[in-house]
Amino acid sequence: MEPVDTSEKSSLLSASQSEKTLLFEKERFSKLRKYFRKESTSPNDVFTQQQTNQRVININDPQEKNYRSNSVSTAKYNIITFFPKFLFEQFSRYANLFFLFITLIQQIPGVSPTGKWSTAGPLILVLTISAIKELIEDYARHKADREVNHSQVFVFRDGTFILEKWRNIVVGDIVKVVNNQLFPSDLVLLSSSEPQGMCYIQTANLDGETNLKIRQALPETASRNSTQDIQDFKGQIECEGPNNRLYRFIGNMTFKEHEPIPLGPNQILLRGAQLKNTQWIYGLVIYTGHESKLMQNTTMAPIKRSNVEHVTNDQIIFLFFLLIGLSLLSAIVYEGYSAVPAHIAWRTSFEGLKPAKFGMAFLTFVILYNNLIPISLIVTLEIVRFVQGLLIGWDLDMYYEKTDTPAKARTSNLNEELGQVKYAFSDKTGTLTCNIMEFRRCSIGGKIYGTIHGQGFEDMDLIKDLSGSAPTAIMIREMLTMMAICHTVIPDHRNDDKSIITYQAASPDEDAIVCAARDIGYIFTARTPNTVTINAMGKEECYEVLNVLEFNSTRKRMSVIVRCPDGKMKLYCKGADSVIYARLHPGGSPFADQTSDQLREFAVDGLRTLCFGMRELSESEFDEWNKIYKTASTALEDRDSKIDEAAELIEKELHLIGASAIEDKLQEYVPETIAALSKAGVNLWVLTGDKQETAINIGYSCRLLNDDMALMIVNESNQAGVEATLLKHAQAFGENIRNDNNTALIIDGQSLQFALEENLRSTLLDVALSCKSIICCRVSPLQKSLIVQLVRNEVKAITLAIGDGANDVGMIQSAHIGIGISGQEGLQAVCAADYSIARFHYLRKLLFVHGNWSYNRICKCILYSFYKNYTLYLIEFWFATVNGFSGQTLFNQWTISVYNIFFTSLPPIAIGIFDQTLSSKSLLEHPKLYKETQKNDTYNTKVFWLWTLNAIYHTLVIFWFCILAFVHEIPFINGKTTGEWFVGNVIYTTVVVTVNLKIALLTDYWNWVAHLVIWGSIISWFLFLFMFCSFWPTINMGANMAGLDLIMLKCPSFWLTVIIVSVIALFRDYIWTVIQRTFYKTLTQEIQELQQRKGDIETRLKGSDIKDTIWKHLPIITFGNNETDNAQTGYAFSQEEHGATSQAELIRRYDSNVVKPLGD
Repeated sequence: MEPVDTSEKSSLLSASQSEKTLLFEKERFSKLRKYFRKESTSPNDVFTQQQTNQRVININDPQEKNYRSNSVSTAKYNIITFFPKFLFEQFSRYANLFFLFITLIQQIPGVSPTGKWSTAGPLILVLTISAIKELIEDYARHKADREVNHSQVFVFRDGTFILEKWRNIVVGDIVKVVNNQLFPSDLVLLSSSEPQGMCYIQTANLDGETNLKIRQALPETASRNSTQDIQDFKGQIECEGPNNRLYRFIGNMTFKEHEPIPLGPNQILLRGAQLKNTQWIYGLVIYTGHESKLMQNTTMAPIKRSNVEHVTNDQIIFLFFLLIGLSLLSAIVYEGYSAVPAHIAWRTSFEGLKPAKFGMAFLTFVILYNNLIPISLIVTLEIVRFVQGLLIGWDLDMYYEKTDTPAKARTSNLNEELGQVKYAFSDKTGTLTCNIMEFRRCSIGGKIYGTIHGQGFEDMDLIKDLSGSAPTAIMIREMLTMMAICHTVIPDHRNDDKSIITYQAASPDEDAIVCAARDIGYIFTARTPNTVTINAMGKEECYEVLNVLEFNSTRKRMSVIVRCPDGKMKLYCKGADSVIYARLHPGGSPFADQTSDQLREFAVDGLRTLCFGMRELSESEFDEWNKIYKTASTALEDRDSKIDEAAELIEKELHLIGASAIEDKLQEYVPETIAALSKAGVNLWVLTGDKQETAINIGYSCRLLNDDMALMIVNESNQAGVEATLLKHAQAFGENIRNDNNTALIIDGQSLQFALEENLRSTLLDVALSCKSIICCRVSPLQKSLIVQLVRNEVKAITLAIGDGANDVGMIQSAHIGIGISGQEGLQAVCAADYSIARFHYLRKLLFVHGNWSYNRICKCILYSFYKNYTLYLIEFWFATVNGFSGQTLFNQWTISVYNIFFTSLPPIAIGIFDQTLSSKSLLEHPKLYKETQKNDTYNTKVFWLWTLNAIYHTLVIFWFCILAFVHEIPFINGKTTGEWFVGNVIYTTVVVTVNLKIALLTDYWNWVAHLVIWGSIISWFLFLFMFCSFWPTINMGANMAGLDLIMLKCPSFWLTVIIVSVIALFRDYIWTVIQRTFYKTLTQEIQELQQRKGDIETRLKGSDIKDTIWKHLPIITFGNNETDNAQTGYAFSQEEHGATSQAELIRRYDSNVVKPLGD
């Protein structure tokens, strides 16, 4: 491979390729190694189950042993495992296992009355179609794997960096990762383009947080920023073996004559994370492929089966015992007949014909009745579900044109589950939001600027007031200056064009604020360890940074103390309105009340707010305070708390300047979709890794929370506190426990750690199921999975999980239905999901339309498939009652075999693909109609056996009426009389006509396809009869059918019997349909009629199913240490805390005037 000049080729691996890689990266978090119902496994216990052998890695030298490849596979099958895994999955279906049993016993000579291959052939066909479907679906996974494994990165080989595929990376390689690229494996950071080997990474794929995190190389390697430095680098890394601990790492680096240097998590770059705001990094590969930490957390995708399929499996078990019972009864009666002297005499009159033994007779009847369980059902469902999946992908309403992304059914086995969802679990970042922060509005001096509409911040009044003599002009200048200097953002100048400035921000909020100031004219241009420089409307101003007081979740604010160009010393402070207002100078902010009202207005619009305040400091005041601060910052005990106490001494007597309002941009139609889900009876739980304030803010903006809703906040740090809080909440509900209440539960990850323990799970569920909305914040991927499993296992309702990042994979795999969103966090979730969509609001069409249609279609398809088999094959039992249970069949074996192939196969497929209970428009406009399918009334055990009884009734009518019609043999013109095969074909014809007319009664949506398959199926029987009766003697088959076609078609009794008996059989069905639609109609049937008459559907559906209880007008409820800001003000701020390098230390290291190394 030819060397590549990295300075020229870096563009090859820019954001475009990184995004492509991001689209197909498939990291999966695990569920617990033990079943959730068992005792939870602690991280340490899990770790001890992993490989823990130490690993020694030589730097720039051959490795002492071979390690696993960096190639990954998330496909379900490969060449070796396909047949065993596929056959295991197929024969875990009771129907397939039963038919395998029938196929085997049919091979016993003299047992089968229907031939040896009448079951084997259809079974092989079923398995073949299923295998093709599985291969098609798994091919997409293999294709995605290839995309990842063929992604490219710079690898150091033979003294230079060359482009190499990910799959070819090995342990010990040194790679160069450029900005916006994903890390191809687990790396030890050696150096970077930033000072002291620092770099920014985004871990949204891992924990859902949008803020950037800092990693820092060891001082001993941070200066190695050229290929020569890398080539000369020799040494060893000794570290722990591959394990699943994502956020822990222990290792040592040894080189030259140095003592071992400790390595920790701050030097580790994990596969799945992304390099941000850093031109390049050098990293040493330590874990590759399936040994990387994320892949160590991976489990194979679980085999999911729909609730409908589980019900069907249960009924098949009952049918199996029914079949065994009928066979035993028939064999016993046969034994009785065989013992009758007259019967014995009759048999012995035929030479060599002896009565069969009981066991052989029993097997004969098992084969005779085996088609009571329809083998055609399996292949019918496979075809129907596959086409339903295609229809989902072809739906243009779920096609996202901007990214050319259609919806996709990655597995079609769960289509009907989409119509029964009761609980939906959603990620926030990238799922509900666009993962984009925009500065939209601000309040300065009590006046609002900007608008919620449009793009970005636009308001010419601010420019006019700033440049004119408006009363707020001074305030505006102060506000814009503060926006440009009160932050920890780093400006980055391109080496080849100094006029182009990009900002490196650990906080997306700060990035939005600095960019807004730049767009207005206050441009942050340079930072040195002691100064910041801005261009204020064309005038350069330099501010000396004297101190930085960092943000943390306890302080809820950050401050900078600067010396201005005019020599004045000022403290600028921004943060939550509650902490800023508490520190305002008494009477020094005349517009504080006005600004407070405006903050609530911003919150109503779903915006994230920060308040801005400032004060001037004297030299003596600052000097005195600075001594206290330095003492606190060098304290050996309780340093953080002492620094916070020192900050309190100076962050006071502030003058309010204004407030900012930033939009954590929601995806389009998210509030409307959540409102529709609520009307449809779907309870939405938001599970996010973000902070509590951010999660609550998004809850209000997406209308998951509202002003009248009481918030029940659980935010405790110990088990006793969590237990007391949950019990107090549960007791407060009283009789309304586990009923719908206008309340919301907000619980954080630390509290969930205790609440998910076995002794508290029930209480947690009591509280959660009593609330209308639930938000779980600061939760880990494993906790997301556990929450979904808890609801799935305990509530026994259909669950759905939707997310877009690798941190969502666990809950996606744990839910009944997993939906991945192809968003900015890539397609990790999509690759583990059952369905994929591009936008959250497509969930409405997916559930309300495709879910409703698929559920009703599949239910009808299954019920009809059983019905049509009962109707034909139960007749063999009634026939046995008149032939001495001899095992003789009434129908030709070939007509038995092709019944489910030619004459009754297309109607259930057509109804499974095209039938519609209601139009797409009606289902979308009226979400309450979704509750009809949630009830599971269309298909359950009761409905199944009612259909069975109806089929038994039809078989009795058809068999006995036809027998009575021909009880006296009718002579024909050729001298022949009606016999067994004639009557058998009359009954067979009547069955074909009856079952096809039955599906006509069942059809809600008539189109040309429905007409074609129903009437065409009836006609196809007559065409088959005409051809089959002409085979013999040319073809040695169907000798007993020869010439019957003309005899039957010319016989008036045949036509009269078929028509009259079919009408009699279906008359009860028709009458019941009329009565049911007149007096006992379902909501869906009412809406069908209103839709037909163009009536007022909304009036019929008027009224809410959500009960407002005593909670409706209660304020925010908190217990214990659950103090929180009023969520209505919208405070939220994202920034890493306790990172590798503090923000204050970080900005002291940067000098944006220094040219950064290129890494060549």
